[in-house]
Amino acid sequence: MRNCDAVIVNYNAGTLLTESVQSVLAEGARHVFVVDNDSHDKSLAYLEAVISNHCVRIIRNSKNLGFAAACNIGAHASDADALLFLNPDSVLAPGALCLLIEALESSPSVGMAGGLLTNADGTEQAGGRRAIPTPWRSFVRAFGLSRFADRWPKLFFDFHLHKQPLPNRPIEVEAISGACMLVRREAVQDVGLWDDAYFLHCEDLDWCMRFRLKGWKILFVPTARITHALGVCGRSRPIFVEWHKHKGMLRFYNKFFRHQYPGALMVLVATGVWLRFGLVAAVHTAKRVARALGLARA
Repeated sequence: MRNCDAVIVNYNAGTLLTESVQSVLAEGARHVFVVDNDSHDKSLAYLEAVISNHCVRIIRNSKNLGFAAACNIGAHASDADALLFLNPDSVLAPGALCLLIEALESSPSVGMAGGLLTNADGTEQAGGRRAIPTPWRSFVRAFGLSRFADRWPKLFFDFHLHKQPLPNRPIEVEAISGACMLVRREAVQDVGLWDDAYFLHCEDLDWCMRFRLKGWKILFVPTARITHALGVCGRSRPIFVEWHKHKGMLRFYNKFFRHQYPGALMVLVATGVWLRFGLVAAVHTAKRVARALGLARA
């Protein structure tokens, strides 16, 4: 792999953006393309004040185009053999990029590699290694049926793999997280760019699905550690984030599974998705009202 560029899509990530960029530069990336989705905080100003490096290029969008569209803008700006897509709230541990590149170079059939996403305390996050959440798997998880997986593992399989023992070497998985994805340029040219019809969430699952349908392998590299401050960028607009997450879930299901499942089941899935959104939105609204009442009484 002759060279590697990084694409970081920023939206109000604060000082975390600078930490993310610094970690990538320390790993020897050729360029870092920061694609900003019309942030209104001081994240870009802080980045420019702390880092003065011609390798860092900032692309400013006049409005929030969504994660996938911004990733594609960064991809078009680069001509590197490999592209690292990294969230602005993610920081590479020393040696992580090298390990990801080694995994990508381990076989010409490997098109994508991701690392171990951890919380600040070092515990593993969900999503860094996972199976594709088919409608059935999502149904199993939503209703807690994965507790029967010990007896019927194929039927009641939980698509999140972080509860399984951590492997001691890179392994092939069905999907990794868009928080940290290293992809081979050749694979991107074969598969195509991110589907920008997704605004936020599920676009990474879509890409993983398309990579595998084209025959490209996806590797999870447990020794490549990335600290991920999950949810920081969307903390101020939780219902907005949840809306696009659930909307993305439906697009994903309809795009890849509509012809594999009976129509009645897909209607049931869609109903379940929007019921779940309603419940989540109600919880966020109740918390906001409670905070407002608490402040008023204070």
